[in-house]
Amino acid sequence: MSIFQHIKQAGKAQFKDRYTTKAAELITPWEEEIKGDIAIIGAPLSKPSISHSGASFAPDAIRRCLNSFTTYNIERGTDLAEASKTIIDFGDITMHPTSIEDCHQRIYDSIKAATKTNAAPFTIILGGDHSITTSTVKAIKETKGTVGIIQFDAHHDLRNTEDGGPTNGTPFRRLIEEGHIKGEHLIQIGIRNYANAKAYYDYAIEQGVTVYTMKDVRQQPMTELINNALNQLQDKVDTIYLSVDMDVLDQAYAPGCPAIGPGGMHPDELTQAIETALKHLKVSTMDIVEIDPTLDFRDMTSRTAAYLIMETLMK
Repeated sequence: MSIFQHIKQAGKAQFKDRYTTKAAELITPWEEEIKGDIAIIGAPLSKPSISHSGASFAPDAIRRCLNSFTTYNIERGTDLAEASKTIIDFGDITMHPTSIEDCHQRIYDSIKAATKTNAAPFTIILGGDHSITTSTVKAIKETKGTVGIIQFDAHHDLRNTEDGGPTNGTPFRRLIEEGHIKGEHLIQIGIRNYANAKAYYDYAIEQGVTVYTMKDVRQQPMTELINNALNQLQDKVDTIYLSVDMDVLDQAYAPGCPAIGPGGMHPDELTQAIETALKHLKVSTMDIVEIDPTLDFRDMTSRTAAYLIMETLMK
């Protein structure tokens, strides 16, 4: 018997249960002609963040957290491995070391190219901060047509660009002002007290944006709220995009968000919202943004993001 029998190779799992499949095992690196159920692509950009942020580390952290989940859903009696569900991974977009504008252009080019491959019917972009969404939505519009957005967020992200340029506080204002979306095609859910300036709420209303505050979330069943949003958009747009800023969660559940605060959603509410939205045939793209793994106690926020990826595999 070899004296090295109990020494594991670097990078290999220390323990493997023959009956257990981890979600990370469903990931296949993208190659031409390979198809899957969902595709993921990392947009590791956090230089434009208003708050100090290490969100550029989030795509790898979220992928790593997929190893925390098995493929079996006990409530639905479904095993994703037995159903041969697959995640096509395009990897991470390489960012320019200094130019934010160049980074945004690379994100646009890469998302457009990835979408054109038709590698999967559903695509998830792993941010990065929320500034990436202007580029991703622009790319989706050019490949899939008119875009409607359901945004889960504590903030409007409708800040003016004159005071700070294309920061993570400006993505939806930039989309509206550059003509990529109409204000009436943007629905914001989870907007919180003391998180925004009145001027940006006024701008939202002027542009026809639908705003649901956390009071609305607390007083209305989540399934009803999401179905209302879907019904509002479905006849006006070609595709529906979910933008998930993880700071929509209460600070108790999202320690890894740079802009945490009290009064936010419970993870179960966010999961139910995504699960409900995914049932609609026009929902085809989602981003998950604003996680800083350097602040994230025991990967709490990244694990929630990974859990949302698991839900998309049930689509």
